[in-house]
Amino acid sequence: MKQPGWILLLVAILANACAPNNVKTEPGWEKYFTEYKVEGTFMLFNNSQGSFKVYNIDRAKERFLPASTFKIFNSLVGFETGVIKDTAMVIPWDSVVRSRPEINQSLSMQQAFRLSSVPYFQEVARRITKPVMQKWLDTVKYGNMKISKIDTFWLDNSLQISPDEELGFVKKLYFDQLPFHKLSMQWVRNVMLMEKTPKYSLSYKTGWGMEGRKQIGWVTGWVEENGHPAFFVLNIESEDPKIDMVNIRMNILKNILRDAGYLEGMK
Repeated sequence: MKQPGWILLLVAILANACAPNNVKTEPGWEKYFTEYKVEGTFMLFNNSQGSFKVYNIDRAKERFLPASTFKIFNSLVGFETGVIKDTAMVIPWDSVVRSRPEINQSLSMQQAFRLSSVPYFQEVARRITKPVMQKWLDTVKYGNMKISKIDTFWLDNSLQISPDEELGFVKKLYFDQLPFHKLSMQWVRNVMLMEKTPKYSLSYKTGWGMEGRKQIGWVTGWVEENGHPAFFVLNIESEDPKIDMVNIRMNILKNILRDAGYLEGMK
């Protein structure tokens, strides 16, 4: 590993408020990517221990389209501006039949977030308007802060963000360190909670988009056990048009978390 790469990553992580005391590369995690024939990176920051583990540190600095992980940011701005009144706010279905039957209906914000409904959040972005969205991107310094068309910029490779920037963003969200009202951040944290068991809770948002021929997959969020959060980001890519991105990204996430000792209620 070249020293400049380490320095650049540490500067980026410090800027994103992760401030790790102990950085460790995890080459052993490669097997979870090889199993599914994907390239990728995984970052795991244990807040209580201050430990930071990374697989494929070079990719962690590269920027990619955020795809539906941008729904976290979109939701925050929606709440902050009043475009989204609360998590129960329904946007009527536009009657356009799409390939996913579950989103061909009127949805509440919470339903739309859990189903990752692109049309719902495209409408949210249109209601926010481009100038207002740009102001918030600039304020938060989210990725490269670039907007093309207001309802596609997080999907068309205009807006891009790196895995380490995503990690810092969700950590700030967890600790109310973003420039939004606490209620806005609380509502977003609430809808990000996808799994809750006696041993752990898992809060995240997935993403899936295209960069040319490459499919880009994301999962970003945190796992919490005994009141102790650990923040993670998974980013993978594949040129296989038949890849089962939905299941593969979750399988890799949980395999690595278990490898690191999570999901057992012992952290």
